Parts: sequence; structure tokens; C-alpha cells
Amino acid sequence: MLEVLVAVVVGLLVVAGILVIVGPNLRVAIRRVRSVAIPTRVPSVFQSQRREVVATGLNPKTQRVLVAVARLAGWMRAHGQEDLSRELRNAAARMAGSEPAGLYALQTTLRKLRVVNVEQREEQERLKTLANELRVAVQDRFEQLELLPFKRP
Repeated sequence: MLEVLVAVVVGLLVVAGILVIVGPNLRVAIRRVRSVAIPTRVPSVFQSQRREVVATGLNPKTQRVLVAVARLAGWMRAHGQEDLSRELRNAAARMAGSEPAGLYALQTTLRKLRVVNVEQREEQERLKTLANELRVAVQDRFEQLELLPFKRP
């Protein structure tokens, strides 16, 4: 009986110690645990996921570039062009650290994109439309930042 009482007291002391350590951050920790909860609905593989979330506080033309990159990279990935899709995403990520460096990387990737051919005519037109959308967005941001001129193809 004494052993049970000692075990209960030790357990309470351990719980009290943990609560003291967590202390003021208890509410934040509870929110984090709740946010990790299992989703109630698992998305299907065949459902289209239209998420184009852009960080706030960015210049609107920079946001336009990032949205165009997301669209083109998603399309390229869906059509088996993993390498170019990865290069586009990496160039967009470089914009977070140094926007001019990211824009120049996007310009280089757009040059590589010209040689991509898709089997179907409709898909080729969609690729061309998305690439032109990105090219115009990058060109606008180049002009706004007064960087070296964007060379037209």
C-alpha cells in the first residue's frame, strides 16, 4: 500500500514538474497538438488541388510571378517534366532570399523551357500559354526593379 502511495506522489510530482516547465507556453503547445490532428477527410488522388497560396507582404508583381511559377511547375510536374518543374520551384524559392537572383534564375529556366515538346497539340498550347504568362510576369518585375533588360526570344 505504501508503494502505491509513493508511486502516485512521484507521478504527481513528475506531472507538476512538466507543467512548470511548459508553464506559459501551455496554450501554444495545446494548439500545436490540436493542429497536428488527423484530417477528417483525406483528399483523393484524382481530386484537383487548386492551392495558390502566396506569402503576404510581397509586391503584387512578385506575387504574380510566384503564382505563374506555381501554375507552370504544377502543370510541368503533372505532364512528366519533373526536372524543369523542380528548377522552376527552386528559382522561385531563390526569390525569397534575393529577388533579382531568383528572377535571373527564372529567366534561365524559361530559356530551357523553349525546347520542351509535348505530344498533343492542346497540351502544347497550354504549355505555351503558361510559359508566356510567366515570361510576361517576370518581364514586368524586371522592369519594375530596373534590372538589366529582359531579352525577348
